Amino acid sequence: MPDSPPRDQPSRGEGLESSEVSDHQHVAMEHRHRSVGGGGARAAVFGVSDGLVSNTSLVLGIAGAHAAVGVLRLAGLAGLLGGAFSMAAGEYVSMRAQQELLERELEIERDEILRWPEGERRELAAIYERRGIDSDVAHQLATTMMADPERALGAHAREELGIDPDTLGSPIQAALASFVTFALGAAVPLVPFLAGKGTAAALVAVVVAGTVALVVGGVLAVFTGRSWWRSAFRELLICAAAGAVTFAIGSAVGASGIA
Repeated sequence: MPDSPPRDQPSRGEGLESSEVSDHQHVAMEHRHRSVGGGGARAAVFGVSDGLVSNTSLVLGIAGAHAAVGVLRLAGLAGLLGGAFSMAAGEYVSMRAQQELLERELEIERDEILRWPEGERRELAAIYERRGIDSDVAHQLATTMMADPERALGAHAREELGIDPDTLGSPIQAALASFVTFALGAAVPLVPFLAGKGTAAALVAVVVAGTVALVVGGVLAVFTGRSWWRSAFRELLICAAAGAVTFAIGSAVGASGIA
């Protein structure tokens, strides 16, 4: 009668089943990753937060000065449009400059691969060795990578420059996301004054802006994986502090104080 396998060792079937479960778990974990390289998600979150905080401060500051509701509405609309265009332009210029810089670095690397392939192969192998890969395996891997110029460029870009040629970001996407989300955030404290006026509109604006601030902070926590309540109340605190300061300054100065 053959010996049965030791109790603490899995049988062949159990090992396969465990391996399959691990593979499924790995695939599930892979699907949890999000693509954030385009710049749109970052610009959108920043845009709506900035629009909410800046226009809440502007509107409450003017409300605190007891200015005419027409003046408040005009200032709020000007703040919405001016801020949205400014955010979009700034986001486009900064991301375009970054993209052009990275593209220049890639062109330099592409030229070096074409001119000195053997030197670049040894350089790539040395990088792999410094990462702990066996010397023979590192040289074989580097040779395989260098066989295709585009694959070689990708390998050098990631290992030597620390960038991915496929995820340089989209300046237009970031600019549009900034414009739209800033406008949406800035509209939140303005809408109550477009529909009404006086203390009632101010109270509604405060409540709505605070609620949206909590939502924005919670959504940000979904992206970052951080504590939702800490992120939500941090956003609320920032918005509340900015609004309170400008309201106090507006009340102290008053509409007649700027005439």
